[in-house]
Amino acid sequence: MKNRTILLISHNFSPEPTGIGKYNGEMIEWLAKNGYDCTVITTYPYYPHWKVQAPYKNRWYKKEVLSVAESARPITVYRCPSFIPRNPTGKNRMIQDISFWVTKTWLILGLLLRKQKFDLIITIAPPFHLAYLGLLVRNYKGGKVLYHIQDLQIEAAQDLQMLSSNKLIDSLYKVERDILNKVDFVSTISEGMIDKVKVKVDKPIHFFPNWADTSFFFPLDNRDTIKQKWGYNANDKIFLYSGAIGEKQGLENVIYAAEILRNEDDIKFVICGSGPYKERLIKLAEERQLSNINFMPVQDKEVFNEFLNLGDFHLVLQKANAGDLVMPSKLTTILAVGGASIVTCVPDTSLYNVVDKYNLGYIIEPESYELLADIISKIKSNPEEVIVKRSNARDYALQYLNIDNVMGTFTNNFLNETEYQLSNQS
Repeated sequence: MKNRTILLISHNFSPEPTGIGKYNGEMIEWLAKNGYDCTVITTYPYYPHWKVQAPYKNRWYKKEVLSVAESARPITVYRCPSFIPRNPTGKNRMIQDISFWVTKTWLILGLLLRKQKFDLIITIAPPFHLAYLGLLVRNYKGGKVLYHIQDLQIEAAQDLQMLSSNKLIDSLYKVERDILNKVDFVSTISEGMIDKVKVKVDKPIHFFPNWADTSFFFPLDNRDTIKQKWGYNANDKIFLYSGAIGEKQGLENVIYAAEILRNEDDIKFVICGSGPYKERLIKLAEERQLSNINFMPVQDKEVFNEFLNLGDFHLVLQKANAGDLVMPSKLTTILAVGGASIVTCVPDTSLYNVVDKYNLGYIIEPESYELLADIISKIKSNPEEVIVKRSNARDYALQYLNIDNVMGTFTNNFLNETEYQLSNQS
């Protein structure tokens, strides 16, 4: 029997170090190592820096054939040129989505002229409208379409006031409902997001969570040595944020909390990452002449496990109106390294329920720098409680976030369902 074939259509892919691109890359690598023939249609890596990363150049189409292991199937990657906004406002992101749609459409039309067929076509939202390209491939070549939702794009744009036209918002929801009804499978990353999608369409919504590589990311015992290596004192308490730096995180509250705690010499803040709001945060810190906060660039994967172990506590922050519209992808890796987290979320959201049920961290109300400063001041001197939360975090990652477990469920849900097609199409 021939190998099953998979097509992924997404803005984001390896070697992007964080976010959707990271998970797409790891998913396709896992599938290739497990005998699947994988093709990817994407653009050039740009996230989270919002500029194309060297050595790539955003000039024209490019084909790559990637080998991830001797025993793995090669991965074919088609990269399309796309407008990459330096300032990703709502309007600029719409222009980006349109440009990517146009360049991808031409490439897909070329694929349709070939004999190759795909058993499973995966489209990743955001942007949600890419599902139509997957449906186009299905209509001409067969196969089934999985529409996987990482973020609820329209709701997030609406709640964060990136879109203001009610007429436009209503039109986008209508398009989304059409997609949900036409695709074969729908999946998303949290129970709360499942509940929100269920009200839009009468079909099963599959749970397909983000995972952690628990063999690559793990706890280290030499935290004091790590602190000294990164320029801190062994007795410093490091409160670390590592991830995208955008509007939805509300990271200005870290600056305000640092200002309140500026006289507690052992408390240090680290904000690591890239994004459109980083310069604004740096300016806020400079205006307040804060010496207890340090900004760092995105760290290479080779040192990232050690870097995450630098943090005594991890900050998992988002605004109140993000709710179940997004599930912080950074949390999976934090749990894998056994990190104790301070999480901002409201009751009855997926994030709140998971952290509360499994005692993974400290929960506070979003967008309150006073509460953030207060909890930081309290927990730094309660090591027994912190040890319990760190142990719970690692145990949760091993049980629920292991990539082999998550992808095993994925293949059962979506690829075994399509197995019958092989005999029909062979």
